[in-house]
Amino acid sequence: MFHVEQNRFFQPMKVEDVKKIIRDVPDFPTKGILFKDITTAFLDPVCLNFMIDYYVDLYKDKGITKVVGIESRGFFLGPSIASRLGAGFVPVRKPGKLPAETVKKSYDLEYGSDTVEVHKDALNKNDVVLLHDDLLATGGTMQAAISLMKKCHVSKMYVSFIIELEFLKGIEKFEKEVPIHSMIKY
Repeated sequence: MFHVEQNRFFQPMKVEDVKKIIRDVPDFPTKGILFKDITTAFLDPVCLNFMIDYYVDLYKDKGITKVVGIESRGFFLGPSIASRLGAGFVPVRKPGKLPAETVKKSYDLEYGSDTVEVHKDALNKNDVVLLHDDLLATGGTMQAAISLMKKCHVSKMYVSFIIELEFLKGIEKFEKEVPIHSMIKY
């Protein structure tokens, strides 16, 4: 049985505390990259609950009906945020991972291209969605996910990231009518 000290989950925490917990991994996945490893923030239940509460507080009055998690790190917090908002969870995946009919969007990467897809019947014009992912770098994957949401004719969209790498200026590629929020900026 899992045992936690009395009131341990209610200890005060701030975004700066989460930032300190995130581990830097040099030269991953390739030489010259300083990878921001968010898994260290999930090890501490106080930190994990803080992050979930952070997003729930931010979006609780927005009428969110679905939280859309981007493969794969958007799956870490996405379902918990959805549950706490009283919303459904929808995965956006790479090709061939979803079993029913899908809507697809291909996009360019620095060296090549990729595709993401969502179940065709997962979203509709009545949905207000929160698209969630761990990291905003150049923005290509999230831009593709936003295009998918448009193909599904959702009513309104919000976008959230745990981390934004500001020096890559990915935020500048997004349309202004989609509100974007990043918890931590480097």
